[in-house]
Amino acid sequence: MRLAPLPVVIGLLAAGVANAQEKPSHRVLGADNGRVAIVGRHGKVEWEVPAKVQAHDLALLPNGNILMPISDTSIVEMTPEKKVVWQYDSKPAKGYTGKIEVHSFQRLPDGLTLIAESGNRRLIEVDKDGKIVKEIALQIDNPHPHRDTRLVRKLANGHYLVCHEGDGTVREYDPKGKVVWSYALDLGDRPSSPGHGPEGHGKDVYGALRLDTGNTLIACGNGNRVIEVNPEGKIVWSIGHDELPGIRLAWITTLQLQPNGNILVGNCHAGPENPQLFEVTRDKKVVWTFKDFKTFGNSLAVTQVID
Repeated sequence: MRLAPLPVVIGLLAAGVANAQEKPSHRVLGADNGRVAIVGRHGKVEWEVPAKVQAHDLALLPNGNILMPISDTSIVEMTPEKKVVWQYDSKPAKGYTGKIEVHSFQRLPDGLTLIAESGNRRLIEVDKDGKIVKEIALQIDNPHPHRDTRLVRKLANGHYLVCHEGDGTVREYDPKGKVVWSYALDLGDRPSSPGHGPEGHGKDVYGALRLDTGNTLIACGNGNRVIEVNPEGKIVWSIGHDELPGIRLAWITTLQLQPNGNILVGNCHAGPENPQLFEVTRDKKVVWTFKDFKTFGNSLAVTQVID
């Protein structure tokens, strides 16, 4: 047998290393199983704190601190040393005596914190001293303190993109609280069915991202799919519940856009045979999956890749 010349062998080895380096490998911040944790690229838990609440939102801030919930009504900013440096506790608004739940929050570029208060049916922006400096009333057809909102994000134009789980609708509000755009989910030609796992199917929307094109990428919750709709409400791209080989989509939660255009998709309640998080290209090729049922469980609703 003739051996390849040494330069060829070195070239092949170098190509192999390059290909290995090109394969995505991510650090993941998530919350489930009674903890908020960071899992490193090789599967080792790098940081964790106890968390008794089921989190639906979470963020690593530019300063390295973590914005996270500690109860249904309270969120904190915690340092890597696990010191709480800021906290806000939501309370019933004037005239309301029911339950409050906070499912979404966002630290804004101006230092304010956007908080969605289900029950109060409002968005608030609070300063570092906990003072409410802005309030936006939400328009909700089916009010419920657990289902008024899921993920909410303030857009670059000052508008608010709000996922109303109980209404099965994404609404865009202007700074004065006027609805300027909305999209109501449908069942996608499949019958509705109960349950949180892959067998459950409905219109309980979870998350949405506004793209630079003006289109909106939507995590359809128990709609078991990801869709992209244009401003006219037409679906221009989608991933169906059984479209990706070897992956069944269950409760689709978080969406995160990569610089290369790939999309990170949270796949909650899908069972241990499916990834809890995966990265997919625009041509629907899965290039990375995350499955860690030791650190997190089957209710991993919120993740953030923190490379």
